[in-house]
Amino acid sequence: MYCWDPNLYSSNSSAQKNWGLELLAKLHFKGNERVLDVGCGDGKLSAEIARNLPDGSVLGIDLSEEMITFARNHYPTEKFPNLAFMQTDARKLTFDSEFDIVFSNAVLHWIKAPEAVLKGFWKSLKPGGVLLAQFGGRGNAAEILKIIDSMLKDEKWNSYFRDFVFPYGSYGPEEYGKWLKDSGFSVKRLQMSSKDMALEGKKGLFAWIESTWHPYTQRVPEELKEDFINELVTLFVSNHPLDDKGYVHVQMVRLEIEASPEK
Repeated sequence: MYCWDPNLYSSNSSAQKNWGLELLAKLHFKGNERVLDVGCGDGKLSAEIARNLPDGSVLGIDLSEEMITFARNHYPTEKFPNLAFMQTDARKLTFDSEFDIVFSNAVLHWIKAPEAVLKGFWKSLKPGGVLLAQFGGRGNAAEILKIIDSMLKDEKWNSYFRDFVFPYGSYGPEEYGKWLKDSGFSVKRLQMSSKDMALEGKKGLFAWIESTWHPYTQRVPEELKEDFINELVTLFVSNHPLDDKGYVHVQMVRLEIEASPEK
């Protein structure tokens, strides 16, 4: 399990939040739903969902205790009485037909074998419920990964990655279509799309890598982490120069799921 810095993540995840808001706009709330937000992170989107549910409720879950503590502190029960947070593993859900909606943004690419997660989603949903999720799909951040792969061959870094295994579940509609069907879902939509992540220059790129690319940055000794990220930033910008407004652009690929449990 990686060590997350909620303050750093919260300050450098505007793209994830914006894509999550785009995803939320596809839900037409009645206002009384019970929603499970899987991989809620800093709680921003959970709170946004709660604002749409005057007669409903939201439970945000995350594997990171640090993220859950941050979310509870920033979105307390006194201000959000219909919102709660719980630390738990999405691969081990025990809910039984408790939720109208399972929502998940920028999470499932962290899970290489998602069958147990999808079965947990199916069990968690009420009959007629909805699963809506978006996450990194095949080809996501390909240029960043290509540069990292080249860096790991350098003797300066390769000793820290000798037993390294690619950490992400970068899949397409073919794999997820089968897994959803096998888990008891009827698929309404399974769609790949390209997204442009615009970051404020080298500093923004550095902060984004530092805040989320833990499978790589946390392998490197703390005293070399800044050097590792700076080298990655320099190599990326040399191939993908800043635009005339000073922004650097990373091409992302998202896989979006909309499905309902067959119950």
